[in-house]
Amino acid sequence: MPPLQLLPAFSKPLTPPSALLQWNRKPQLSGPTPRVAVITSGKGGVGKTTTTANIGLSLARLGFSVVAIDADVGLRNLDLLLGLENRVNYTALEVLNGDCRLDQALVRDKRWSHFELLCISKPRSKLPLGFGSKALTWLVDALKTRTSSPPPEFILIDCPAGIDAGFITAIAPANEALLITTPDITSLRDADRVTGLLECDGIRDIKMIVNRVRTDMIKGEDMMSVLDVQEMLGLPLLGVIPEDTEVIRSTNRGYPLVLNKPPTLAGLAFEQAAWRLVEQDTMQAVVVEEQPKRGFFSFFGG
Repeated sequence: MPPLQLLPAFSKPLTPPSALLQWNRKPQLSGPTPRVAVITSGKGGVGKTTTTANIGLSLARLGFSVVAIDADVGLRNLDLLLGLENRVNYTALEVLNGDCRLDQALVRDKRWSHFELLCISKPRSKLPLGFGSKALTWLVDALKTRTSSPPPEFILIDCPAGIDAGFITAIAPANEALLITTPDITSLRDADRVTGLLECDGIRDIKMIVNRVRTDMIKGEDMMSVLDVQEMLGLPLLGVIPEDTEVIRSTNRGYPLVLNKPPTLAGLAFEQAAWRLVEQDTMQAVVVEEQPKRGFFSFFGG
């Protein structure tokens, strides 16, 4: 079967064998490591946690070491999406209080040992007033310099909704951001506001993922196209994720989309976004109506 047309041509062989995927090579890691990226949006319910889980496991499947931090203290959900909720015995609060070591609070995924999860607190626990940007930055620095195992190549921070103290805390250690938005006006307004706040905090490397896209509604002019979204926000495009009913099943099972066999359209889109993240690449949106016979993937650029 020939490779998908939206992917560039590859020539180098893949190493190591454990990272074999449909692209026939391992992506070339760009930039200094560890790379610390915050996944944010401003608006709730647009798919930040789903993106964190699927991008994180996609990176691990490509052979990169990843630590995902659930920085949403009040509404912790990343462990549920990953199916790791029963294995979270210690959290970052116990680490900060000296009740356990950092490596004890990290939950390693049994499916992909390159992936680890760190939760800030347990559900219904009270967060001490002293927890904030400095504490999260200390945790990230500790991950960068840990000696019990090699430092991770990627640290992904799942940011809480809103732009209050939780948002300020989550973006503090990051040097790049993935902005998640949906093609609706309320999400775009919040995304535009968050972009300004990220830039004010010194984060200039901001890429956008447009989630829950429906080409049938775009063709009927009932939904903005990704090209419209990109023109409104003026951000480089990392990925386009189609609306997929499998997301609900995946969430309820604690089994991220990228692990599905056969893969779904949304799962493939997350894998492609992870690939671009590794190489600090972007994609180009095109208008669906230009090539209506090519189906959904005509919506993707090169």
